[in-house]
Amino acid sequence: MATAKSTTKKTKATAKIAKTAKVKVRKKIQEPVDKEVLAENVTAEKSVSAGSEKYYEAVGRRKESTVRVRVYTKKSTDSQESEEKALIVVNGKSYFEYFSNSRLRDTVDAPLKKLKSMNRFKATVHAKGGGKTGQADAIRLGLSRALVLFDENFAKKLRKSGYLTRDAREKERRKYGLKKARKAPQWSKR
Repeated sequence: MATAKSTTKKTKATAKIAKTAKVKVRKKIQEPVDKEVLAENVTAEKSVSAGSEKYYEAVGRRKESTVRVRVYTKKSTDSQESEEKALIVVNGKSYFEYFSNSRLRDTVDAPLKKLKSMNRFKATVHAKGGGKTGQADAIRLGLSRALVLFDENFAKKLRKSGYLTRDAREKERRKYGLKKARKAPQWSKR
């Protein structure tokens, strides 16, 4: 009797294992393999690897703005409009188009002017959040950090100018019982 119970337990256990194995096999079979999609992925990978350049990437932040800056060494094939303008593209536009204010443009290309390398580098920037002023300051920080990754010797000049310091001033949160962060409702004695 003892052997009959143990064999039934074994058969139940093997049946359970077989069921789980079948389920796993079914899951594998249900996933369709599309040869066209695989072929597209392979060609996309080849085009990325063929056209990729070496770059130095850094992140800059200011208030609510966050930017990702990629700095490339400029090639002779890259077009340059003039000597005063750097080759910086912000969200698909030239920084001269993106920032209409000349003060903000000067803020963006300040690290390159400080290093006297306006024609040496090109940069692509992805900016989001905040306003134009916050984005310009964030780009300056990100560009400075990326240039330091390119060459450690740039750090001394950029730090002395204050371009490697993160400006930590942000909007203060609103407190309950107040109208804004510090503004209280009007108080009357009676």
